[in-house]
Amino acid sequence: MNMEKHVTLIDDEMDVVEAVSEMLELEGFNVTYFTDPKQGLKCLSPSAKNVVLCDVRMPEMDGLMLLDAVQNRAPGCEVILMSGHGDIPMAIEAMKQGAFDFIEKPLDSDEVIEKLNLAIEHIQAQPDLNDAEDLPIESVVIGESQAMERIRSQVLALSRTGVDTIINGETGTGKEVIARALHQYSDRKDKPFVAINCGGMTESIIESELFGHEAGSFTSANKKRIGKIEQAHGGTLFLDEIESMPIAVQIKLLRVIQERVIERVGGNTLIPVDIVVVAASKADLAKLSESGEFRADLFYRLNIASLNLPPLRQRKEDIQALFRHFVVQASQKYKTRPSSLYAEQIQQLCRHDWPGNVRELRNVADRFVLGIVGDGFDLQTPATSGEESYSSQQPFAFEQQMEQYERNVLTEALIEMAGNINEVSLRLNLPRKTLYRKMKKHQLDKESFKPNREISQQNQP
Repeated sequence: MNMEKHVTLIDDEMDVVEAVSEMLELEGFNVTYFTDPKQGLKCLSPSAKNVVLCDVRMPEMDGLMLLDAVQNRAPGCEVILMSGHGDIPMAIEAMKQGAFDFIEKPLDSDEVIEKLNLAIEHIQAQPDLNDAEDLPIESVVIGESQAMERIRSQVLALSRTGVDTIINGETGTGKEVIARALHQYSDRKDKPFVAINCGGMTESIIESELFGHEAGSFTSANKKRIGKIEQAHGGTLFLDEIESMPIAVQIKLLRVIQERVIERVGGNTLIPVDIVVVAASKADLAKLSESGEFRADLFYRLNIASLNLPPLRQRKEDIQALFRHFVVQASQKYKTRPSSLYAEQIQQLCRHDWPGNVRELRNVADRFVLGIVGDGFDLQTPATSGEESYSSQQPFAFEQQMEQYERNVLTEALIEMAGNINEVSLRLNLPRKTLYRKMKKHQLDKESFKPNREISQQNQP
């Protein structure tokens, strides 16, 4: 069995799965197929690294629902959708929500194989978060600033305790990345990480999503549904935008957190759940609880520990590392190489205020790699006449340009501060440990930047 080319094929039509699986197996893929999407999901472990190739339109679960379920159950998998012409709008919406790609029916075998191979390469290029204890946290929670150094230390400390935690931060600052890191560095890493966004849901919908329901509990409840809390048993439940949760649901959630039991909607059986709750908010929950817009008792019960993510405009020293990371990811995903990066463009990145935070930076990196222009901020290519780029006559690879810029910044600061490490650390807002690591990487010796003592003494009157 070729586990590195494992495809989970899901389609409710048996003749389709038989034909597609036969074609893929002849091409060296290891195929597991299902006509029931729920059975297919059950066979995906939290640490799975499969490509899920599935139909968009199925009786019990459409492509968007399946995508959400796969992302929650097995975040290491990639989803490719098969869509008839009429289902393309749904497939495009699924790509916006994280699907890898979609293939229009009738299927072209060459296109299917090409896109599966691209998805597999993308999976293999990602850090293995299920082996988090062997993976430096610096490669998961990225940033050079003192603020991110503190966040990494807090994540490692909290992940060992299993306490409920609130993550505070503006939209796009990476709250889910931190929540996943708390899970992956804990002893629950092999159990489910289940995420739900509480924003924009009515009370009845979010109640059913969280607690599940019994068949017949309301008009459209034809079958029993397992809620997100129950799905997260043994693992971590991530509640994003918890400030948007209706007050009535907050009361029921408080009971779950206090007693670690749930009751499905329409049921009367208490079901024990073993979960760690990580909640994220872009609003000040303390102020909302004071004004009665958020349950004070729920806030204090969740706020055993808290992490505060600063906006990107307050930690601009992280921009280069994050941009480099996102460009590498985008290059692997889109199978292309970015164009040359000019010094002025790096300065553009550092001057921008980033109202959309890290999410906006990722989008800019994607557009940079693809060579397209979008709405909002984009890197502008400077005129080359009379203007130098770090590529000079022979364009460097993207990584080389970023490294050269970093070396220049370090060198300028060392010259300005005459090799005084304390002052350079303050000047660049870098922890000393990070500064020493970067100096070693670029072979910069602080002694070579200190004033020549003999010359200084000769110049004394």
